[in-house]
Amino acid sequence: MRILFVGNSFTSRNNLPGLIKGLAGARGIEVEHKLISAGGASLRQHFNAGKALDEIAGGGFDTVVLQEQSTLPIKSPDRFRESARDFAEAITAAGASTAFYLTWARRNAPETQQALTQAYGGAAVELGATLVPVGMVWERFLSQYDEPALHDTDNSHPALAGSYLAACVFLIALLNEDPVGIDVPVKGLDPDTAAFLRQSAWDICTDMAA
Repeated sequence: MRILFVGNSFTSRNNLPGLIKGLAGARGIEVEHKLISAGGASLRQHFNAGKALDEIAGGGFDTVVLQEQSTLPIKSPDRFRESARDFAEAITAAGASTAFYLTWARRNAPETQQALTQAYGGAAVELGATLVPVGMVWERFLSQYDEPALHDTDNSHPALAGSYLAACVFLIALLNEDPVGIDVPVKGLDPDTAAFLRQSAWDICTDMAA
């Protein structure tokens, strides 16, 4: 499966695409990925810059994963939706499918998760896209557990555990595979913690689906 990721540090931090590739490989799915990322970039900035559109138009990708600037869907959901529509049109024209990487609220503003979920969820429904509900899974996890920390020390970006949990959600929502039982070592992540995050992702996603 060839995946193009368009986003910023929420995607590039801890090499999220690489974590997804490792999990998918353990399930017999070869993932080739490319990342177009710029610090703090919005989807509109990526769209206007043209590089992402050139990659999409070049074809060959099965899925394009879109990640908006972390607070823009909260502050300007209409702007996010407009950018999502424009990207989805280009993605469909290239014969690929669209997926939205629903991100999480900052640690000191958990109440903003609802706005993120509504913005990304609404775009996915409108455009017939896949929703990868990472932020919703983070929200459930944080309501039950204090450890491991999902946020980095800046209270915004993901710690390695947060990125790994996100990768597990991608495996479930985008690749339709169960992460439980996968034993692929991740540098910097204790094996028991990794196993706990895989099980948590599966349990939370299963519960949300039901």
